[in-house]
Amino acid sequence: MDTVRIDKFLWSVRLFKTRNLAVEACEKHRVSINGVEVKPSRNVKTGDKMAVKKPPVVYTYDVVMPTDKRQPAALVKNYIMDVTPREELDKANMVQVAFVRRDRGMGRPTKRERRMMEKLTLED
Repeated sequence: MDTVRIDKFLWSVRLFKTRNLAVEACEKHRVSINGVEVKPSRNVKTGDKMAVKKPPVVYTYDVVMPTDKRQPAALVKNYIMDVTPREELDKANMVQVAFVRRDRGMGRPTKRERRMMEKLTLED
């Protein structure tokens, strides 16, 4: 297979859970190929550089081999190569650290605790 629609490809290599979410990302200009924002019908071919924005992170991939069949997670590395810079991956880790967690069994937060949690999460 030489070329595949970008929406099908994003779904088949498990970057999006459904094809509809992949289409939506393309329409919101969150997917680009070789630096150009693309529509869902754009074809992807071997050697293309693909960027997928999942705020706040921009993931970067090289297309190794196009496919339109949904692949098992273990085989995805045969179809795309993740070349996302370390700085972008650190952004994803920062978001996880900033998320406030409550221990199980602590009950609902008090009004004061809720305000403190909102203050922490809205400072971005």
